[in-house]
Amino acid sequence: MIEYVAGVDIGNATTETALGQIEDGKLLTCVSGISPTTGLKGTNDNIAGIVKSLKNAAEKMKIEIEAIDLIRINEATPVIGDFAMETITETIITESTLIGHNPDTPGGTGLGIGRTILIEDLDKADENEDYIVVVPGTVDFIDAAAAINRALERNISIQGAILQKDDGVLINNRINTTIPIVDEVESIGRVPIGMTSAVEVAQPGACIESLSNPYGIATVFNLSASETKQIVHIAKALIGNRSAVVIKTPAGEVKERKIPAGQIILHSGERIYTAEVDSGSKEIMNTVRKAGGIDNVTGSRGTNVGGMLEKVRQNMAKLTEQKYNTVFIKDIMAVDTIVPKEVQGNLAREFAMEKAVGIAAMVKTEKLHMRRLAAKVSEELGIPVEIGGVEGSMAVRGALTTPGTEKPLLVLDIGAGSTDACLLYKNNETKPIHLAGAGNMVTMLINAELGLDDFELAEDIKKYPLAKVESLYHIRHEDGSVEFFNEAIDSSMFARTVVIKPSGWEIIRSKQTMEKIRQVRRDAKDKVLISNIIRALERVSVTGNITEFEHVVLVGGSSLDFELGNMVTESLTYYGIVSGKANIRSTEGPRNAVATGLLYTYLEEVQND
Repeated sequence: MIEYVAGVDIGNATTETALGQIEDGKLLTCVSGISPTTGLKGTNDNIAGIVKSLKNAAEKMKIEIEAIDLIRINEATPVIGDFAMETITETIITESTLIGHNPDTPGGTGLGIGRTILIEDLDKADENEDYIVVVPGTVDFIDAAAAINRALERNISIQGAILQKDDGVLINNRINTTIPIVDEVESIGRVPIGMTSAVEVAQPGACIESLSNPYGIATVFNLSASETKQIVHIAKALIGNRSAVVIKTPAGEVKERKIPAGQIILHSGERIYTAEVDSGSKEIMNTVRKAGGIDNVTGSRGTNVGGMLEKVRQNMAKLTEQKYNTVFIKDIMAVDTIVPKEVQGNLAREFAMEKAVGIAAMVKTEKLHMRRLAAKVSEELGIPVEIGGVEGSMAVRGALTTPGTEKPLLVLDIGAGSTDACLLYKNNETKPIHLAGAGNMVTMLINAELGLDDFELAEDIKKYPLAKVESLYHIRHEDGSVEFFNEAIDSSMFARTVVIKPSGWEIIRSKQTMEKIRQVRRDAKDKVLISNIIRALERVSVTGNITEFEHVVLVGGSSLDFELGNMVTESLTYYGIVSGKANIRSTEGPRNAVATGLLYTYLEEVQND
């Protein structure tokens, strides 16, 4: 009798199917299906993705989906990532203004200090004062240049200019002296008039020096030591800029308020362990190691991390339709990063890079919600659905279909939301480890550190190599190689860094260099994926010494990453471990391991009956 059985792996990013045609307990043929996961892993929203993945496989098998006799799904454990700031500092500037700007083409060079004055008031200017001219967008650049030249002829000391429009170079080319000119200041109407200000513009290719230095600002405004300490965030916000303006009123007062990042509290049996988020990820992860088996993770009340962790639990309780007090966080992963934070009081959307701790939390929920999901799928399709097993155990059984593998076998399943390790012994016993933090966390770090505010672009940066368009006929790849083209490249890409995707190139609209973007990408993978691989191996090891392993097989969507395989090989070679990507069923590469494992364990159960 022929039957059709499907193993379905619901991942954080994709839902994969292994559909087998079975006769008398023997697998005749097997095909794969794949679809993006719909909704949060482990919730009823997954049904649409499951159906699409099943249909994809059924079409390859040339059967209708209704012909499937049994569906086996994995025991899904949702993983949610979020950020907890290490030190959240809000700088409030009262009666004082910071303009930190970095337009592409400021005018002139140098440092100018003077009192702000509207351009239409230059005819009233005092010869004994130094001035910074403020030019609204309603004033044409030719008229502005003429007004400045007339003032200079009257011996009015003009030390710099602030413009609303992109006219810095145009005005600089038409005036009879060289002054620093900052343009493209959108909120020009909020610039205080009659106040002492400093304008600095560096040479092309260089960065400002005085206004990005706390002591430079102190020199300009004659600040005391205590006042200098308070303006550190202003200086930090301007580091790396080619141009900047700082304006401060005589009555200006700078106040600083710190919101505590809080404590992470680990509950392990009868013991409680705490870690300060302020101390960074190293202390947090050392505390996680000390705690061993974790029953739950909470955060101190009224703090950033406390709110984040409680929000994770509340969301999961709502999505899985279970009581809040039955949802527990069973693992966390923390990594150090930096995120752009807007400086309060600015007029040009200036950001300072603040230290932060990125945290991924794995939520342990009751199996009841998976039973509900299985029941919903069964009701939707009219096909029996059962829960097959945990991902790690299924992944290692799927990985055994890779040519050249044998028991004992250690498998690393690097997915979008979690990193799993599973050791399969010769007697078929398994030791699975399920850890928070994987591909999605890497994307989150890239998105945050580059200030993209575009998760899809950050995902592309993670997955594909970069290149710089150096002319309309050639690009330089991130490895240094040059590629030439017979036809002209789209001019909108000239001098831009692009992501080389299979579907085409995508521009990265960021002022960061290609080298910096590459560094951020690799650092994120190292901090999350490589660190978590080592952590997983330590946890699955009997002795805690990972050198006991000789061979490690990589499976999961993240294993398809164009550079991760080499990064893992380099890292594990240090421990004398040989690693490589799986080739599931000799055809699927590292994908479909869990789905295949769900199918093959069914075959084992049938054969043992």
